[in-house]
Amino acid sequence: MRSKMMGCREEHQSTHGSVLGGKPNHCVIYPPKSSIVAEELERRNNDWFVRTKVASDLMVQVGDFSFYLHKLAMVSKSGYLNRLVFAKRSEGHGQNGGNLKIVLDDLPGGTNTFESIVNFCYGFKVDVTATTIAPLYCAANFLEMSDDLHQGNLISKTEAFLSFAIFSSWKDTFKVLKSCESVSPWSKDLLIVKQCSDAIAWKASTDPKAFTLGQNSNGNLNIGEPSDTWWFQDVSTLRIDHFIQVIESIKRKGVKPELVGSCIAHWTAKWFSSTTFVFDDPTIPKHLTEKLQRITIESLINMLPVEKNSVSCNFLLYLVKLGLKMQVNFELLSKLETRIASMLEQCCAQDLLVKNYGDKDTTYDVGIVIRVVNAYVLLAMKNSRARLCIVGRLIDGYLTLIARDINLKLIDFKLLVDALPTNARSCDNNLYRAIDMYLKAHPSLMEEERASVCKAMEYHRLSEDARQHAMRNSRLPLKIVTEFMLLEQVKMARSISATKSNINPRTTTQTIMKMNNKKCLEKGFIAPQKEIMLIRKEVENMKMQLNQLQMCKRKLQKQVQRSCIK
Repeated sequence: MRSKMMGCREEHQSTHGSVLGGKPNHCVIYPPKSSIVAEELERRNNDWFVRTKVASDLMVQVGDFSFYLHKLAMVSKSGYLNRLVFAKRSEGHGQNGGNLKIVLDDLPGGTNTFESIVNFCYGFKVDVTATTIAPLYCAANFLEMSDDLHQGNLISKTEAFLSFAIFSSWKDTFKVLKSCESVSPWSKDLLIVKQCSDAIAWKASTDPKAFTLGQNSNGNLNIGEPSDTWWFQDVSTLRIDHFIQVIESIKRKGVKPELVGSCIAHWTAKWFSSTTFVFDDPTIPKHLTEKLQRITIESLINMLPVEKNSVSCNFLLYLVKLGLKMQVNFELLSKLETRIASMLEQCCAQDLLVKNYGDKDTTYDVGIVIRVVNAYVLLAMKNSRARLCIVGRLIDGYLTLIARDINLKLIDFKLLVDALPTNARSCDNNLYRAIDMYLKAHPSLMEEERASVCKAMEYHRLSEDARQHAMRNSRLPLKIVTEFMLLEQVKMARSISATKSNINPRTTTQTIMKMNNKKCLEKGFIAPQKEIMLIRKEVENMKMQLNQLQMCKRKLQKQVQRSCIK
């Protein structure tokens, strides 16, 4: 009924359609009769004239354009212009037959909107759409065009269609909200932004996924992942201040936190591209652009849902990366790092992969992971060893994913290897695999550098297969190989000594012969008597003093050097 009285005609919209494309709802506002009969409003260059038999007595300047009008037509519908005209007259302006001049520099919507207002004041019909209604409504309030001055004035006419456009069509709601960008802060003060945000939240809450988790949804959207939630794409077109308002409205509607977190991640992926920021604009001074980027990132961090697992670890790491680049508030960044640290025990290695895009950078940003692991160590001082080992396996898995990167610096790799306490690893197999991959990808490392990488790896935490591989691995530093071989000999000696102490002394030689003959048979030949005697002698030597062990160590070093030369 309201739209019919105003001359509005609605064109059907798809409720779940995209903002782009399609015809907007359209409205024709028929104003009340004007006190001055005019034929039309015409433009000559930057000047606008009303064709009428009465000479103009008012000139209104809006931007670079001048409108030659009549006081009676304008002040009868605008309380603001009425006061300005009265004030100018009191000052003696326009008393010599010239036009009274008024400048409207701050008019919402500018020249195009004022043209519609002039048409309304002179009794011409005004065409409005979802794109133009918000600026026109703001301008009508700016000029105080209320029903107190004239029944059926512009404020009430535009307000009716504004409400209709916002709540009747999903597409038009976004068109209205996008048009509010040019008339801030009027659109905010007049609650247009709030009405649009509430309408979007209400329609988004009708999504079946809004309150229940889908079969294949975990609520966590990583950067670059597509989303099948229909309203994400449209919400991601909004400017940050309007996006914040929409998210607040969605939260009040009780939409599940995982969906809110995914929506924020989707918006971030849209506005912060892989290599540059969408905010980069050559027309805006660099310091203002950087300030806008910093404020935007801080706003994104502040609006994150606080519920556990509502945002993916990968997205939070991406926010840390952005925050470091734009130097956001230190306390805010530390809080974010602590939040990620508390999630590490539920993460997989792929969650820690955040890409770099510089030519000389590593494929993935290792620095942010180091920061988070350091935060975890501070946070998990009292954690059980079992929980520490979960994160230890996570980091070792991550190391295997980044080890082949030729741009990965030794110091970064070593910092990550050494970040966790010693008791965070119960098995070093994955660590050894990562170290071996790193040494293979960086063959130019010095002996000392390779040794420093291997310090965290311990013999007793490797499986038997891993030990055997390590003792034959030419990429490992000689010191580590020698140490492993010596420890292997010690282990064998202890095993034989233990066997000897548990059997009859008369059968000791037979036991040793059986053990060695078994090994020899597995290799395809029978050990001679001389080799058996050598093994017995070696067992006895292992029981001697420390200086004899040192002699054995030097002997083994020479053997390894000869084998490496071969």
